[in-house]
Amino acid sequence: MRRELLVPKLGLTMSEGVLVEWMVQPGESFKVDQGVFVIESEKAANEVGAEADGVLLEIKAQAGETLPCGAVIGYWDDGRPGEGVPASDGAAAPVPAAATEGKTAASMAPTSVQHSPRTPVTPLARRLAAQQGLDLAGVTGSGPGGRIRAKDVATAAQRQVHADQTPKAGSTANFATPAAVVPEADGSPASGTLRMPTGLERTVAQRLTAAKQNVPHFYLAVEAEMSAVMDLRSKLNASQTRQRLTLNHFVLAAVGQALEAMPEVNCVWTADGILSLSGSDVGMAVDTDRGLLVPVLRNVGQRSLGGIAKHAGDLVGRAQAGRLGGAEMSGGAITVSNAGMHDVTYMTSIINPGQSMILGVGSIREVFRPDVNGQPAIRREMGMVLSADHRVLDGVAGLKFLKLVVQALSQPLGMMVA
Repeated sequence: MRRELLVPKLGLTMSEGVLVEWMVQPGESFKVDQGVFVIESEKAANEVGAEADGVLLEIKAQAGETLPCGAVIGYWDDGRPGEGVPASDGAAAPVPAAATEGKTAASMAPTSVQHSPRTPVTPLARRLAAQQGLDLAGVTGSGPGGRIRAKDVATAAQRQVHADQTPKAGSTANFATPAAVVPEADGSPASGTLRMPTGLERTVAQRLTAAKQNVPHFYLAVEAEMSAVMDLRSKLNASQTRQRLTLNHFVLAAVGQALEAMPEVNCVWTADGILSLSGSDVGMAVDTDRGLLVPVLRNVGQRSLGGIAKHAGDLVGRAQAGRLGGAEMSGGAITVSNAGMHDVTYMTSIINPGQSMILGVGSIREVFRPDVNGQPAIRREMGMVLSADHRVLDGVAGLKFLKLVVQALSQPLGMMVA
């Protein structure tokens, strides 16, 4: 029976998606749960699996198109008898799969398609290669298992340009339009390069702009004394090599415990009212080839430090490999965005859409502060800025929450019990 393939809704806020690639061609058969196509939402690229065994009959949308949720992008046959969906040109529906027994997939396809062994490729790398007209067969991947990343495509494209000395019209090694003229504020022309944003970049820009315009932010800044955390981390990492702990794991643990202690701040603003969340879920900003992604760790306040480190490591790996699902990037009232590795003292962040708080974490600074006797003592302080939604929290609640986070970091042994 002929059936529709639809753009899935992969999250509560998703309204449209970008069709990244078709993993099956017309006339090819597939098995249940086998990947058929890849859809990129505002949060992640998702490989959509087949709901049952079948044959792809027709493609109605091409890679690169932005489509609303529920849009028909193709048709497939599940091999069962029935009228199904009429053919798009008004002709009779295709003959059921049983009638095509003995024919090969290639003979059923409208055109002959040559396939090479599938190479692991991130969705962004595949799209950039298509824009550049680059054959991925000649690209060496630097990711796990030889996975091809965006930077591998860029490197191969630069080599190709240098070898040819005549780049193709309309494309350059950095995927930009050369010699673009962009007017300055005073009207004078400025030479430079111009490129179109990716679907993810455009969606993130729209969502963060809306968040900044529509969410009444307020900001609270504190310093946390990190000497005890750094000493405990060194001892724990020296005593075992199985699970290495980072400072960010301690920050995540402190935020999770604060949510457990103050459930009244673990809530978000919705169109229907203020929603109180049941789990101490915490988002974690991760830098990837595709941009900044925010996977969400579940029930952080009830996990051990080792459990947090393992959970976070798995999500970071999946984010960098482009294998996060929409459900793994939804939920939670707060995100931790740690920029300490970039030598920044304070970072004031925009709240992630759908949440009510984001904690910007800076670098650790060694400073002299007076001790109890008034004598200068060295302290290792980490600046943190909490951006909060004033529709959900007031200043007092925000300060109490931050105080709990700072206290947990100053006495990290309490994190060992979860």
